[in-house]
Amino acid sequence: MKKNIISSHKLTIIIPIFNEERTILKLLEKIENQGFIRKQIILVDDFSSDNSLKKIKEYKFKSEYKIICHKKNLGKGSCIISAKPFANGDIIIIQDADLEYSPNDYKKLIKPIINKNFNVVYGSRVLGRDRYNNKNFSSVGRIFFNHILTIFSNIINNQNLTDAHTCYKVFEKKVFKNLKLEQKRFSFCPEVTTKLSKKKIIIKEVPISYYGRSYNEGKKISYIDGLDAIYNLIKYRYFKK
Repeated sequence: MKKNIISSHKLTIIIPIFNEERTILKLLEKIENQGFIRKQIILVDDFSSDNSLKKIKEYKFKSEYKIICHKKNLGKGSCIISAKPFANGDIIIIQDADLEYSPNDYKKLIKPIINKNFNVVYGSRVLGRDRYNNKNFSSVGRIFFNHILTIFSNIINNQNLTDAHTCYKVFEKKVFKNLKLEQKRFSFCPEVTTKLSKKKIIIKEVPISYYGRSYNEGKKISYIDGLDAIYNLIKYRYFKK
């Protein structure tokens, strides 16, 4: 990518936050260090009970930013829905507030969109790797269930993804703005993947780095969210527009 092509774009980073005081400032530093592109950072505090909100309010941002505060805990999908009307970048990326996913991967994630080859890119945690020998996941069980959910998603949506439920979902602005989002929790992922499939939008995957957390370290997603993902894959494929 030529530098002038990159600098003519703006990247909006949407960050849902719920009790991430241990990692949020380190994450913001990593994001601000991505100096190759203009950035808009939208942080949505989902009624954190720790010092997450205090820390982001005190942070000295270099980039354009906006802080949105929920008055009760609503879920990751709700955070993205709240941020959506304010996203003004040419490209939008979803970023978890922990350090499982690295902003150092932004350049490769946005490259297919800047080059106008694709309108949506997913960052795959397993592409090009031995899935079941991937020590960056917190457990083999998490690898297995992620694999099963991805297979089911591929069957439902006639896709060939390796990691359908990755956090790193990247959108060209028009595609993102035209998505009618409903899911309030982690089922944002199957909702979006299914709606993109029904719109015949091809998803490009690129390999990313990943450092999975355990539940003791603050991991929030559970097997119930996996069951909810299956339910919503079916719902959005066959019963809802």
